Amino acid sequence: MASTNPNNDTRSQVISTYHSHPKFICASCSAVLALQDELISKSFSGREGRGFLMHSAVNVKMGKKEDRPLLTGVHTVADIFCMGCNDRVGWYYHKASDLSQKYKEGKYLLEREKIVKENNWKLDE
Repeated sequence: MASTNPNNDTRSQVISTYHSHPKFICASCSAVLALQDELISKSFSGREGRGFLMHSAVNVKMGKKEDRPLLTGVHTVADIFCMGCNDRVGWYYHKASDLSQKYKEGKYLLEREKIVKENNWKLDE
């Protein structure tokens, strides 16, 4: 994960080494954002609908840290942006104020509307 200005051009830094693994990719530019194995939960809410809580993400850069009121209380988060196209694709949980929400710290929320599930199925020929 890069921690740079979200407006910088980072397309040349995109990692694309997960060829044989099911993954989530950016809906705008197809950069890999996370492996499907890293999925924790599909029952989260993002800014634009459903969100997926993930253990990790790749090819993202962080915006500014801020305290944001969310459905489960105030959290310290930073928006994350795709390194391939600079689209905002979700956020990173830095800190949760409520003890019951601490499990989110260090995790990523990917907006469902910003990602595509890619399965890497092989068809018999």
